[in-house]
Amino acid sequence: MNDLASFSSLLTPEGRALLDAVRDTDPAGELAVATRLRREHPAELVSAALGQARLRQRAVAKFGAVDAGRMFFTPHGVEQSTRASVAAYRAGRLRELGVGSVADLCCGIGGDAIALARAGVRVLAVDRDPVTVAVARANVEALGLGELVEVREADVVGVDTGGYDAVFVDPARRGGRGRIFDPEAYSPPLSWAVEAARKAPRAALKIAPGIPHEAIPDDAEAEWISDGGDVKEAVLWFGTEPGAVRATLLPGPRSLLSRSLPDPEVRPVGRYLYEPDGAVIRAHLVAEVADQLDGGLIDATIAYVTADELRPTAYATAYEITDQLPFNVKKLKALLREREVGTLTVKKRGSAVEPEELRKKVRPQGPHSATVFLTRVAGAPTMLVGHPA
Repeated sequence: MNDLASFSSLLTPEGRALLDAVRDTDPAGELAVATRLRREHPAELVSAALGQARLRQRAVAKFGAVDAGRMFFTPHGVEQSTRASVAAYRAGRLRELGVGSVADLCCGIGGDAIALARAGVRVLAVDRDPVTVAVARANVEALGLGELVEVREADVVGVDTGGYDAVFVDPARRGGRGRIFDPEAYSPPLSWAVEAARKAPRAALKIAPGIPHEAIPDDAEAEWISDGGDVKEAVLWFGTEPGAVRATLLPGPRSLLSRSLPDPEVRPVGRYLYEPDGAVIRAHLVAEVADQLDGGLIDATIAYVTADELRPTAYATAYEITDQLPFNVKKLKALLREREVGTLTVKKRGSAVEPEELRKKVRPQGPHSATVFLTRVAGAPTMLVGHPA
């Protein structure tokens, strides 16, 4: 049975019944469940159902339990699909821009198409892989969005997007050897996606958050998005604000726009240390956060902001610093023993020391907690000890 036939078998009444039967299967008991079910059902169908159950369990983190329990997935689709909260934010922004129809190119299993349809946008969802297309079509139907989403199997290069208000492109950024870092090695290449975007009234291109800023076209707006403090993606927007750079934090959303500020000055460590959100760092907006806080950097190459006052900000996490030590494991161990610190959070930036390695060496014990930053201060390896402010 090929992959498409194997997936299609799950859509039959027997396949759907098996999916319900194995929904909550614990991985540890999977073999026993498989053995029992194979007495009454084809072995390949049982394997397909158990595999889908595992994928649904993995997908809960991105899609939530309700949707993940109804949707269908491929291993690649779970890995590459957009987190539902991020897709909903992006769909909402397109809707606010007046977009009523979108050509979703490289749609994958349909996560973005689903978010767009739920925002009231009509969608053409295109992918060239037959199994992926079948999964996307099943997901659209499972969530009752068939009237708004057309799923088409085609090479996106040949798709006419002329009748749509916007284009959304999510090129494949993984190959047979893992993650792809060169934007021109995306499938399709970023240069093709940019040209496709320029032909549309508006467009959004999903790209890896590590893209070099020099690779961003001058006529695009660049947005880095984090969700719950984790950087999820970058988006190139066309037809919005050319040259703009922003960091957007979810939930919220809260967006910080670049003001092209010069790098903050380096200053001695003050009472508070601020750790900017990853999207802020990726967007090169640490200077904007430092300006909000009337702060400076602890080192010219380190994205930690220091200040003497505690000020509220959505774009960084504040810590009160109690101790500053030259890097010395013995001194840190003695300090933690004196403070009776048993719960130690280790953060690093600009240090080669691994947090778990340090934790084993200092062996924290006691009722109190602390955070230690392994970093550089004015070029010198330093340990800063404190706690969340």
